[in-house]
Amino acid sequence: MKAPVLALTAFALAFGAASSAHAADTSPWVLRVGVHTVDPKSNNGTLAGMKATIDSDTKPTFSLEYMIDSHWGVDVLAALPFKHTVHLNGVSAATTKHLPPTVGVNYHFVPEATVSPFVGVGLNYTRFFETRGIGPLQGTHVSIANSFGAAAHAGLDVRINDRWLATADVRWMSIAGDVKVNGSKVGKATIDPLAYGLSIGYRF
Repeated sequence: MKAPVLALTAFALAFGAASSAHAADTSPWVLRVGVHTVDPKSNNGTLAGMKATIDSDTKPTFSLEYMIDSHWGVDVLAALPFKHTVHLNGVSAATTKHLPPTVGVNYHFVPEATVSPFVGVGLNYTRFFETRGIGPLQGTHVSIANSFGAAAHAGLDVRINDRWLATADVRWMSIAGDVKVNGSKVGKATIDPLAYGLSIGYRF
């Protein structure tokens, strides 16, 4: 029993020290609101023997980052639903919406500088919904399985003042889901997009 008690005590002391440091310094929370484009890679796999391509979409995004210390932060990304059209051999065949919540850890290289680059890694969960067949698949039941995979993050924070900042960033996400038409699997859609955009942040 001694080891768990000692571990919990050490964690409590470390958390208390971090909280005290933040209280004496700036707020540890950063809320960012912006807009991002989800741009799937160019080759999205083969579905029913046909080449699949998926177009891009742009939507508002929101992220909340908790700064553990001046360099390390834990980041959560959310967005309004993105909508994409799936093309088979160049013909529009389905539309789908997705939500890509992502959790990650960022490292800020020079947090006190006016321009501060950062990199991060994390995990992404993508939920597909309202998938519908159009064109040659009109009237069929089309579905794309939800996806869970790795994510990477890089960007620049530009300090405006002690509270406000602007951020330019890009995220890569591993997204791939089995595609079914009328219950039968016809292949896997491999999306693996880049999500790039701009946002305004506020420390609170």
